[in-house]
Amino acid sequence: MPQTTGERYRVAPVHRRGREWPFPLNLYQTAVGRKWVMALTGIGLIGFVVAHMIGNLHVYEGPARMHEYAETLRTIGGGLVPKGTVLWLLRAGLLAMFVLHLHSAISLARMSRASSEQAGLVSGAKKYPGGRDHVAATYASRTMRWTGPIIALFILYHLADLTWGWWLDDDFVPGDPYHNVAESLGNLPVAILYIVANVALAWHIFHGAWSMFQSLGVNNPRYNHLRRSLATLVAGLILVGNLSFPILTQAGLITEDERSCPVGEVIGNACLAEQAKDH
Repeated sequence: MPQTTGERYRVAPVHRRGREWPFPLNLYQTAVGRKWVMALTGIGLIGFVVAHMIGNLHVYEGPARMHEYAETLRTIGGGLVPKGTVLWLLRAGLLAMFVLHLHSAISLARMSRASSEQAGLVSGAKKYPGGRDHVAATYASRTMRWTGPIIALFILYHLADLTWGWWLDDDFVPGDPYHNVAESLGNLPVAILYIVANVALAWHIFHGAWSMFQSLGVNNPRYNHLRRSLATLVAGLILVGNLSFPILTQAGLITEDERSCPVGEVIGNACLAEQAKDH
């Protein structure tokens, strides 16, 4: 039996859902819901990156102030909860945001690719590799697929380097972040790695900050230039701040040559605390 016009151009569902989740979790099963999740988690992650960078600027005040800052983070909550509890809860929330951001980005890319391929089959239009029109796509959006994995791998390295101390081995001193930063970034290959990763991070943040407003429904030609300006400002500040650490360590500004307190001992921590009070 010959097909009718309607049957010939009927589009099969791009994404077949399984069992629908209960409200409001079922919103995440839609493209719009995942865009909102990616945008909101992106805002949270950008906020963390900014706060992390500002906190790390204490390294320029010397070992005492850096030690004081680190101890402040560990003692959030005062005596109401054990030391480090609130910090670990914040880390768990940060990890949850990162996982949701990553999953929503990957799943949206798959949905977009499937939609593009299906549209190409129906219209007979020329398909581009991967189902994307690379002429229409911006350079920033195309590189998101590379900057994302680079950032994820860098985060693992950063944790292993300055939080867990796997790469520094015997040179790593728990509770002495100034010493660990000076030892790690004083190594030229490590400094170069940090520079490359933070350039990728800034580029990712620029595109993310630019596009997240569109995901949240804020898209007006009259104000789009403000979106671009804000994205440029945020990404630029993060880039300059984070690049300063490896560059200035290599320049000799972050060094332990004139350090007066011992490293890696209880008496060292007491000395640092006393020195912080004096300043």
